[in-house]
Amino acid sequence: MINIVLFGKPGAGKGTQAEFLKEKYNLTHLSTGDIFRFNIKNETELGQLAKTYMDKGDLVPDSVTIQMLQSEVEKNPNSAGFLFDGFPRTIAQAQALDAFLESKGQSITATVALEADDEILVQRLLERGKTSGRPDDQDEEKIRNRYQEYNEKTAPLIAFYQAQDKYHTVDGIGAIEEITARLSLIIDKL
Repeated sequence: MINIVLFGKPGAGKGTQAEFLKEKYNLTHLSTGDIFRFNIKNETELGQLAKTYMDKGDLVPDSVTIQMLQSEVEKNPNSAGFLFDGFPRTIAQAQALDAFLESKGQSITATVALEADDEILVQRLLERGKTSGRPDDQDEEKIRNRYQEYNEKTAPLIAFYQAQDKYHTVDGIGAIEEITARLSLIIDKL
């Protein structure tokens, strides 16, 4: 079983790349964004709670995120592996994910980070916001707030996964196919 964390700032292309990687490696794609949107659309209790944070451009608290994710993993007991997109975002989430996977006899195989310049990513998100309808992608101040939260809360995960020798980086700028090829070079060696 292969379990990959796809890492990167909002707009780095995690969702786009996840679509290719899940097909190529037969992984179950678990996007916290998609899980949140499903729960929000269906007005679940966790979805309503998550929406109050997302509307402000804040990260959803660990307890809410972890409950949603555990439910999705348990819905796919026969999966060949999981591609975690947008999770974990904090050390506490990474530790909770490790503990949860360990309880299932699994572990994270690798973390792969899509790296890109903030200014390029801000423009990507503003463009995405024109078609996605997501309010958090239409307001530059909210986007920059997400990056500030990312830098404060998520960037420490680099050291966490480096200490486990599971952290890999990929240049996230270029044609989609080029980025997919860069990711595949790393995953094929796992």
